[in-house]
Amino acid sequence: MLQLPPQPLQVAAAPSQRLPAREDQAGPWHSEAVCRRDEAGLFFAPSKEPTAARLAREEAAKRVCARCPVMVECREHALLQPEPYGVWGGLTAAERRVVLARRRRREVELKKAASTGPRIAAAG
Repeated sequence: MLQLPPQPLQVAAAPSQRLPAREDQAGPWHSEAVCRRDEAGLFFAPSKEPTAARLAREEAAKRVCARCPVMVECREHALLQPEPYGVWGGLTAAERRVVLARRRRREVELKKAASTGPRIAAAG
């Protein structure tokens, strides 16, 4: 487990578009998000953040996500947008890229399997 750096973490302010401004765009899930409270700065990297500090901050953000009642909705929002920065739904931007790549591969495989369909052998 990562240890937090001895000095307080300096975190960036959350961008204003962190959470949808209009409920009709993303639904009401964001009003229940735990990160709407005072931890919002954990979710986005300050400029020139050292790697150890970034990893510690991301782990702290993921702990907040783990107790969030709308983590799944948040994650899906970030994957569908796609959100390029920050921790959303317990996943970093890099982790979301991996999930999206896996989903794309799975879709291609399913389309390929559907197009070939089951083959019936001719008796003969």
